[in-house]
Amino acid sequence: MDAKSVRWGVLATGGIAAAFTADLVDMPDAEVVAVASRREDSARAFADRFGAPRAYGDWESLARDEDVDVVYVATPHSAHRAAAGLCLEAGRNVLCEKAFTLNSREAGELVGLARERGSFLMEAMWMYCNPLVRRLKALVDDGAIGEVRTVQADFGLEGPFPAAHRLRDPAQGGGALLDLGVYPVSFAHLLLGEPSEVTARAVLSDEGVDLQTGALLSWESGALGLVHCSITGGTSVGASVTGSRGRIDIPDGFFHPERFVLHRDGRDPQEFLADPADGPRSSLRHEAAEVMRALRAGETESPLVPLDGTLAVMRTLDAVRERIGVRYPGEAA
Repeated sequence: MDAKSVRWGVLATGGIAAAFTADLVDMPDAEVVAVASRREDSARAFADRFGAPRAYGDWESLARDEDVDVVYVATPHSAHRAAAGLCLEAGRNVLCEKAFTLNSREAGELVGLARERGSFLMEAMWMYCNPLVRRLKALVDDGAIGEVRTVQADFGLEGPFPAAHRLRDPAQGGGALLDLGVYPVSFAHLLLGEPSEVTARAVLSDEGVDLQTGALLSWESGALGLVHCSITGGTSVGASVTGSRGRIDIPDGFFHPERFVLHRDGRDPQEFLADPADGPRSSLRHEAAEVMRALRAGETESPLVPLDGTLAVMRTLDAVRERIGVRYPGEAA
């Protein structure tokens, strides 16, 4: 692969696709060469906006484009299995937005397909690629706060969202859990791995999706995770990790923090700040850089966002949905 440029295709033209592509076009080693949407006029407008030379009014044409090194899938998560699967079947490498799929069965199918084809596949869990989050994990792994006892994380949006909004549409995998709850669940997994037990409660909408969900995750070590998500009230989007000898607090925006504070027994609090050289906290370029690093190295998955970890998160999300009684159209009863 050309060491100077990785050629990207973008599948879907919504808000997250625009945010990611805006970061891509500012990276000297990335090139956006094609865009696909179900409507050609939408694809063309997006391609013109970001200077991509080709626009397709169907997904298949992008999947078959031999000039594309990797496809970024940014559809609603209800379409991830179909869109990412189509690209993998055609031999493309894929970066797929989160939640990775609707459920662990679909996730397993995509991972199996990628491994069978020898293609690169990664969930777009940009939190795992964030330099300050990586610094936090390194401190925890090095024993800075002792043995982890509790992880707390929460993500809520103020709303209200009308019934027609995608966040309340079961056909699009609506609800707080898959759109927002994937962050606190993934944060707990980052530090403790897959829990051994899951309990949860939720408030459901008339459409049958979760408006607000709280879950208690348990590990055999005795550690607990308290995670919450909501589309009915804005929260601090904060997180805290408590250990046997201290704790780390992220006061806001835990999945793309500007700072966190390390409290250790018998010592003054120590603040860690994001490096301005890493770009704005909203930057998605760190996950793009990790994809391109892995592709140039010939790797088929990222050590920062390993596929087995993505599968584990999806199993936990499945367990939460089973406890709260949320099922999407087409899922087995």
